Amino acid sequence: MKKNTLKNITDKYIRSAPTEAQDKLRELRAAIWEIVPRATERTDYFQMPGYSLKGFDYYNGMFVWFSFKKPFVRLHVYPEVIQNNKKELVGYPTTRAIISFPVDKKLPKALVKKLVKESIKAMKAKVVKASKK
Repeated sequence: MKKNTLKNITDKYIRSAPTEAQDKLRELRAAIWEIVPRATERTDYFQMPGYSLKGFDYYNGMFVWFSFKKPFVRLHVYPEVIQNNKKELVGYPTTRAIISFPVDKKLPKALVKKLVKESIKAMKAKVVKASKK
């Protein structure tokens, strides 16, 4: 896990959520770190915890965020990730770029990890597409 002062801001964000959501937010955070341990944890974009990779200009290298909105913990990804996984996301409320997981249910960690990987791929594809313009 990359250590920096922003980690403390993410910790504070998690602690500010209702008690029943804090463990799920920590699980989301841990799942993201398992997939991309070299990512930079940030809170400067949308004022919620997010992750970026150095060397990518698109969205400043941002590829995933997480948040809480009662009664859900939410994973924010690129829209095409949701479009490409509609079958697996049946039963979870979604918007164009957000998947909501109920706080009172088990977090589907394997699905979260898959979505994080696909969001990285989507961000990288956008970088390639932008460089061809």
